[in-house]
Amino acid sequence: MKRIAILGSTGSIGTQTLDIVRQHPDRLRVTGLVANRSATELISQAKEFGTKNVALMDEKSAREHLLPGGIQAIIDIATHPEVDLVVIAVAGVIGLEPTLAAINAKKDIALASKEVLVAAGQIVMPLVAENGITLTPIDSEHSALFQCLQGYSNDQIHKLILTASGGPFRGKSGDDLAKVTKAQVLAHPTWTMGGKITVDSATLMNKGLEVIEAHWLFGTSIEEVNVVVHPQSIIHSMVQFKDSSVLAQMGWPDMRLPIQYALLYPERTPNHLKPWNPIETPTLTFEAPDPETFQCLQLAYQAAREGGTMPCALNAANEETANAFLKESIGFLEIADINLKVMQSHTPVEPTLDNIIATDAWARITARELIAK
Repeated sequence: MKRIAILGSTGSIGTQTLDIVRQHPDRLRVTGLVANRSATELISQAKEFGTKNVALMDEKSAREHLLPGGIQAIIDIATHPEVDLVVIAVAGVIGLEPTLAAINAKKDIALASKEVLVAAGQIVMPLVAENGITLTPIDSEHSALFQCLQGYSNDQIHKLILTASGGPFRGKSGDDLAKVTKAQVLAHPTWTMGGKITVDSATLMNKGLEVIEAHWLFGTSIEEVNVVVHPQSIIHSMVQFKDSSVLAQMGWPDMRLPIQYALLYPERTPNHLKPWNPIETPTLTFEAPDPETFQCLQLAYQAAREGGTMPCALNAANEETANAFLKESIGFLEIADINLKVMQSHTPVEPTLDNIIATDAWARITARELIAK
């Protein structure tokens, strides 16, 4: 029996993680649950799964509902003796401190929050090695790479190939994008996701952040991580090895598969998911991304090359601009424009925990000021 704590249990990844637990009650037990403000749903989850250790990130909501709250309460759940694996499914850098604490407590990590490695991969991955724990990725693309690399060492990799659906605006020009609406952005062609990540998919920022995450997760150079647009979203990513062979992981676009793999790794256990049938998708196509139109992808590469706290600054700015777009405070193309201006205003420093927290706060303030203009 594997005992798990879920940080972000009421979000999209968190609720799908609980779906997997329901399918495997003999293998998985939920011993900790954390939400942001959704106290009613959190309490309902705790009752269903018999979970005593719960907390809210938002301290005001926690006080209102007489629940533990704040960062220390979250860390206490992530490091609790009755936890074997911590699912990190919270949005933003707020997940970093509990992740570091859990690693130091020698808890295995199932990581869905890409911001943890984008902002602090230089800290997190050495700590993973030092503590001898297992970090399994939940993102479908990184799970695919992780699966393809089983049994292979990094020195055998020629390149990592992340696939992207291209979002709802694949093939559109800059002029087209200047007019897009919130409803058009949220109409993703293949995936059902939360609002912010759907915006990131449309700008290709999501793919840019995944490039940085893969760079740290698999110990490759940023230049060895490539992106290819694959509209059908059947191949979730590929690895090209130095002998020129390519391995791919394939399946229907359903996040429950990489979640299950992360929770039960290294086992492959039967489930209720529909297996992919090649006859049903006889044509798989690929094309290069358009970096001129979708500038956020190139901003991510630029941030990774500059290093230090620059990826953290970009990530924080992008959270603010994506959410501002969802509130219809800025236009679609302004997302990349403001992200770039924040990067241009930032001088990167060494990514210590204190510097990351300070950079995250600074970038958010700077982005909000630019949004207000």
